[in-house]
Order: sequence, then structure tokens, then C-alpha cells
Amino acid sequence: MKTMNNTFGVLFYLKVQKVSSQGKMPICARITVNGKRTEISVKRSVTASEWDSKKGMPRGSRKEIAELSMFLNQFKAKIISIYQQMLLADVVIDGSAIREKMLGTGKLAPTLLTLIEHHNEQQIHKLAQGTMKNYYTTQRYIKKFLMEKYYRGDIILSELTYRFILDFESYLFNHVPKDHQKPLNNNGIMKHIERLRKMINMAVLLDWLPKDPFSSFKKHFDKVERQCLNNRELAGLENKHFDIERLRHVRDMFLFSCYTGLAYIDLAELTPNNIVTGADGELWISTSRVKTDTGVRVPLLPQAIDLMEKYRDDPRALNNGTVFPVISNQRMNGYLKEIADLCGITKTLTYHIARHTFATTITLSNGVPIESVSKMLGHTSIRTTQIYAKVIERKLSEDMRNLKQRISSSNLQDK
Repeated sequence: MKTMNNTFGVLFYLKVQKVSSQGKMPICARITVNGKRTEISVKRSVTASEWDSKKGMPRGSRKEIAELSMFLNQFKAKIISIYQQMLLADVVIDGSAIREKMLGTGKLAPTLLTLIEHHNEQQIHKLAQGTMKNYYTTQRYIKKFLMEKYYRGDIILSELTYRFILDFESYLFNHVPKDHQKPLNNNGIMKHIERLRKMINMAVLLDWLPKDPFSSFKKHFDKVERQCLNNRELAGLENKHFDIERLRHVRDMFLFSCYTGLAYIDLAELTPNNIVTGADGELWISTSRVKTDTGVRVPLLPQAIDLMEKYRDDPRALNNGTVFPVISNQRMNGYLKEIADLCGITKTLTYHIARHTFATTITLSNGVPIESVSKMLGHTSIRTTQIYAKVIERKLSEDMRNLKQRISSSNLQDK
């Protein structure tokens, strides 16, 4: 192949001059760069009858031959990868340099995709599955961006500049994903950039980069109105009769989170062992948030206990060892849209609204201190809980209005 004024090729051949007592000959890889050949021993051997000299690969259907073919393909892929990384690093390329790197005597410059793979390998057992899914999505966008903007499959970390992140931001704003109709919104784009920044920070800590090239970049998130159910909508949902069993189950699990603040994944993994008796003699939830591994303890309200008792003997819950017979979050949200229509709820009902309802309608609006709400939600910072502070202002307004009415009534009685 010809790339950036370099001719490059890899093929395998048998070294017929060296034949073992079993009739096997060693396999060598020949690397040709700009017409100059370099040989690397593959440290594998095969008989002449099991070698296709035209294809430069083993032939036959034996298991050993299939495994040898797979090994040679991987060997060749590694050579090509080294060649491409040297191209990106803009260094002098020859067969000897490639051989040194194949044999481990040379050092490859770290690339962006190498960093991403390293990050994901390190974090896969530390971060929640949903969080890792988001990182994989960011990784796919970065790969597309590199190909469509720079016409390359990777980039050396030392090449990253402030302009790179501006270009990536612009690309995301103008990119229309094929898996959904609407372009990404501003907050979704900022989340992708935020994840990229975290991986770049890892590169700095690993000494793969001397400093963060994006340190001057400022993220800007749009304020989002957190929707929740009000008392009237919550009562309507509780009192609604559903003939379809699956809708009853989804409604009950949604209501349970409205009265406990549990996220979907935490409800899905809630077991009877997580229901404990507190020092006050009452039932509590004692668990850890899957997303942050933060401990959570929530006193159970009577409504939550009643919902839990309905599924004590449910065969699916018993089989899973969970409190509720849980379905996937995607199916749950699909059924919630159906439930919203039947209940006359015009808000876009998703499972996460249950968590917001607990924070607003159930707790803050009823005078529970924000510090207590923050602990029950499992927030690692009270600043996260402060997104619900508007509820406190609304309650203060209601309290003051009630006070005005009482004062007015008192003045009338005095007259």
C-alpha cells in the first residue's frame, strides 16, 4: 500500500534453507518500506505442504492450522498498527525501526485511542455499567470525528491542541446521529467533552502528556428544569386502576421510587437484605448507589412499605432475589409513557422523574432539610441537591401566603 509518500507492505514466507527433523520450516515476516526489505522471525514453523506460497498463509482445516492463521493475522495487524503510529508521530520510518518496536526495544508514542482504551480497561470495574456505556459512546464519536475531520484513525497525544477540542465541539453540534433523528443538544455535547477531559487528565497523571492542552476550555451547561409530579398527579397515579398487569407493576415500582428516591438501577438491585430495622425500630433501606458507590439509608414511608408488601410472594421477584419483579429501564420508560396517557399526565414520564418527585413533592416541599434529602438521595455533594432549591422558595412563598391570611383573619376578628 502507499500512504503519505511511503510504500509499505507485509508478507509471510517460509525460510526453506532451515528445515527441522520434522520437515517444518520457520515462518518469517518480510516488511518492505520504500523498496527496502526487513525480516522478522515469527517464531512459528509449518511444513511446506501446509503452506500456500501465493497467499503467504497456511492452508488446511486442522485446528492447529486455523490457530496459526489467526496468530499470523494478529502479527500482521500489529506491524500495520506500528507503521500507522509512526506515520502519526511524523518520524523516519524504516523496517528496522518497525522491527525494534515489534521486538519491544522501541517505544511507541501514546495516542488518543490508546489512552481511551487504557481508561476504559481501568474504569470498567469501578464505574457503573450505564456510565461506561456513555464512555463507549464518546469513544465512537471521537473515532468518527478523527476520520471525518482529520482523515486518520488516531492521533498522537502530543498533537492535541486547544483547537482540537473546539473542532470536536463544533463537530458534535453539527453531527446528526443515524440512530436518532435530532442532533445532540448542548448539555449532551458538554457531557462528551467532559468525558474526554477526564481521560486527558488521566494522560497527564500518567505522564503521557506534560499538561492538559484543554485547560482553558470552559464548559457551558444550559439550565434544565427538573420535572416532577405534583401532589395531584401523584394521587391520580396512585388511585388509577389498571387492568393490564404489566402497567400495574411498572406503576408500583415507579411509586416506590417516588417515596424512597431510588434510581432505577438501585431499585433493580434492591434485595430483601437491603431492608433493615433501624435504631428507631422502623424499616429502612440500607444500600449503596450503583452509580457512585455511595451509601444510602432511607426510612421507609408507609406508602413504600405497602407497595413492597404487594410483591413479597411474587414468583419473579423471588426467583431474582429482589424486592420487585424488575424489567429493563427501556421497557419501563416505554410503559410509563403509556401510563401517563391513561392518567392524563402531560409531562414526559420517565423513571428518573420518580427520584425528582421524592426530592421535591415528598421531602423538600414538606419541610425536610436539604441536608437530609441530600443524604437520602446519595448525593456526594449538597450542591447536586441544590438543583431542587426552587422548591424551598415555593414552599416559603406558600408559608408566607398562609401567614398573611392568618394575620388578615386575626385583624378582622380584633375589629
